[in-house]
Amino acid sequence: MKKVIALSAVLVMGALGMACGDTSTNVNVNATANRNVANAMNAAANAMNAAANQAATAANQAANAAGTAANSVANAANTVSPAANTANANANKP
Repeated sequence: MKKVIALSAVLVMGALGMACGDTSTNVNVNATANRNVANAMNAAANAMNAAANQAATAANQAANAAGTAANSVANAANTVSPAANTANANANKP
């Protein structure tokens, strides 16, 4: 996450530098440059969102797998418990 934030900050500073650094009087050139910067920023934001979504999906899959494993262990323990209780009850009979 720190890398995403750092990358965003670098891209924003670069965009500001490109937008504010040129003193050209040609409005069309500036408008085109600004549009290109905006498109590049949007592409970068989309790429970061896709990466974040992939990370979230992987985390959810891992959590689901852990939950499934925990349920399997609980089910196994519940299967063993009645047999153990029966064995204990039989062992305690006179």
